[in-house]
Amino acid sequence: MKILILNGPNLNLLGEREPNIYGNISFETYLDQLRKRFQQLEINFKQSNHEGELIDCLHKADKEVNAVILNAAAYTHTSIALADAVNAIKTPVIEVHISNVFAREEFRKQSYIAPVAKGVITGFGLQSYALAIQSILDDNN
Repeated sequence: MKILILNGPNLNLLGEREPNIYGNISFETYLDQLRKRFQQLEINFKQSNHEGELIDCLHKADKEVNAVILNAAAYTHTSIALADAVNAIKTPVIEVHISNVFAREEFRKQSYIAPVAKGVITGFGLQSYALAIQSILDDNN
């Protein structure tokens, strides 16, 4: 089974940016841990600060992977285009967030992606990604 983890803007700065909110390890370090934990899966990863590139990745993923874990970061709250891309593909997409977006600024409580995603996992730190993977595995058993 193939899974794509797709991270949006500024998530390339994990481990450096606001460690009190996002933690102090890089996503690459965490990705290594995920791949060791879920060795039975092929976990692909892409991060982009560009909305159009994220959309292109979703379109391509529809033909190449079994599920997408999407942390669209700030685009979650602003991008109808990303929501349309999620809605346009058949591959299930799980929206994830590292922080609890509902405990933060008011604008973060709005997600354009949530209504078209299979589900949303938020607020468990980087563990949100592992929870998403586990939900994918549970659905396929």
